[in-house]
Amino acid sequence: MRNKIIGLVLLFALAVVLSACGNTKFKADYSLELPDFEHVNQRGEKVSLESLKGKPWIGMYIFTNCTSICPPMSFNMTQVQEKLKKKGVEDYNIVAFSVDPDVDKPEVLADYLKRYNVPDESKWNLLTGYSQKYIEQFAVKSTKIIVKDDPNTDQVIHGNQFFLVDKDGKIVKMYSGYAKNAEDVPIDTIASDIETYIDENL
Repeated sequence: MRNKIIGLVLLFALAVVLSACGNTKFKADYSLELPDFEHVNQRGEKVSLESLKGKPWIGMYIFTNCTSICPPMSFNMTQVQEKLKKKGVEDYNIVAFSVDPDVDKPEVLADYLKRYNVPDESKWNLLTGYSQKYIEQFAVKSTKIIVKDDPNTDQVIHGNQFFLVDKDGKIVKMYSGYAKNAEDVPIDTIASDIETYIDENL
């Protein structure tokens, strides 16, 4: 009888542990496989999908002459990184694709990043070195996010999403990277998702 009671207690304890694990387990919302790419970052380094594999990364679209959503999006990304820093999370990258590559040369992107209080610049890759047509097609076909040049101004229309890419190069989650009310941007959720993904997959 005593052994049976001990067995039941252990079984219950195991069920509680498994239940807790189930509540915190990372759950992908998407499985969008990205095509191979190789571009240049703000440090003049080549960055490819292959070189990014092995760690998750959080992506977005920006451009340095943006007068609307890019500055708050970039600031919000620094806040995500600040949360990750406080959590002690290290194994990730941040990737921003310029949607105005003719203007955004590596040195221009480097100057842009200096406008922000970035906790760890080494994890940031602001990419350029391709054509406008390429990035418009890449964004829509690969990440399902609109990017469209406005021929009447120096601005580029683009989506405000942050997208989380897993260690194998697949988009697994998307988030709003900008909102009129800054509190509606899910900074804590993004940081927690990255932390959970790393804990379970690296």
